[in-house]
Amino acid sequence: MRRRDFTIGLLVAAKASTAWSQQLVTQRRMAVVEANFVASIDDPGSRLWQAFWQELRRLGDAEGQNLAVERYAGEGRPEGYADLAREVVRNNPDVIVAVTDAIAAAAHEANNTTPIVLIGGAVVENGLAASLARPGGKITGIDVYAGDEIWGKLLQILKEAVPSAS
Repeated sequence: MRRRDFTIGLLVAAKASTAWSQQLVTQRRMAVVEANFVASIDDPGSRLWQAFWQELRRLGDAEGQNLAVERYAGEGRPEGYADLAREVVRNNPDVIVAVTDAIAAAAHEANNTTPIVLIGGAVVENGLAASLARPGGKITGIDVYAGDEIWGKLLQILKEAVPSAS
């Protein structure tokens, strides 16, 4: 075997090996669905979104590396949420991040399998979770409004923090 043929063979094998190993890195797909405008998802002034993207990176999920993020927005028109949710589900993401209960409800109606991470409020009251302790189903996330029973607990915490408050 000639040295030149051997070298070319090694280069081709190395190139094929690199391509094969890159295919082994799976890229997950996440759909972020905002009720209002897509620009708010990447708004540098939004502490919520900054924290969200930072935590994903901390956990090892970086957009453009092992994570593909598709951004959707309802443009502030609730009457279009159902159509938007069907479009999102048709694109078959691995997970849907829904901002607001209305978006989560539309995504829940549109699919039976894709998990939904909700950033919203009143999930139990809106029928999106059985309870905060055991939500059940395919929806998880954070509820910024934990229901009427939370007010008693908040008053208790306030009274403990400031005993002289009346």
